[in-house]
Amino acid sequence: MIFFSDMDGTFLSSAKTVPAENWAALDALSEAGGSFVPCTGRAFLGLDPHILAHPAVRWVVCANGASVYEAKTGKLLHRVPLDRARLLHLWEIAQGRDVLFDVFADGRCYSLRSALGELGRFVDDPALLAAMRAMRTPVDESLRTLIESREDADRVTYLWRDPADRDALLCGLSEVEGIAIVRSLPMNLEVSDAAATKGTALTWLCVHVGEDIAGSVAFGDSINDLSMLEAAGCGVAMANAEPEVRAAADAVCAANDEAGVGRFIMTRLAGA
Repeated sequence: MIFFSDMDGTFLSSAKTVPAENWAALDALSEAGGSFVPCTGRAFLGLDPHILAHPAVRWVVCANGASVYEAKTGKLLHRVPLDRARLLHLWEIAQGRDVLFDVFADGRCYSLRSALGELGRFVDDPALLAAMRAMRTPVDESLRTLIESREDADRVTYLWRDPADRDALLCGLSEVEGIAIVRSLPMNLEVSDAAATKGTALTWLCVHVGEDIAGSVAFGDSINDLSMLEAAGCGVAMANAEPEVRAAADAVCAANDEAGVGRFIMTRLAGA
């Protein structure tokens, strides 16, 4: 029995905490011999260590499926990166725009130090803003220099304010081959290799550990969760999910602030 879950807007409350009912569900799942896999856009080091330490959590999918780790050791099991040439192209697309650009690599999210002070112009929600600042590793050098110093990275993210900048980004991205473009917030774009999605990572991990994909359950709320809900045996949208996600799901559970993930898991365990 294996459950995959997005974190922000899904397993975590709007205050970025784990509801008590979700913790209880993880305890019950562990006792039943099941597994819970965080499946997130976050970098590995941006995850709550208390979640990683739970006995039900053995693996974690990060960077929208670009990397899969052992939860307790941090050992990298699987990776589908973006090469340097595409990373440079993605960086160049952001130049001259009122856009913040982040690079996900080495289990971290790298941002220009100067950009951290600008986040408040792009993000209104205090809890989200605090979490985003805490998850970022500041870089003093140019991000182009960072990219040029390495062979590849997991993914990149753009934050935008003006829809004209978003449209210009999308126009530029249309010229880049072999990429997947999703979002987890209204004002961002998340870019990875076309083979690096939450859905492909779910499929890879189930095969790798010998779990039946048809028996898997996945929870999500945003566009970057769609591939995961479609790949799982049962895709569950949160009540607070975007309309496209609810439309694609097999079921809808209670909202993230009502511990929808935990309640659904407990119902499944009761019926097992």
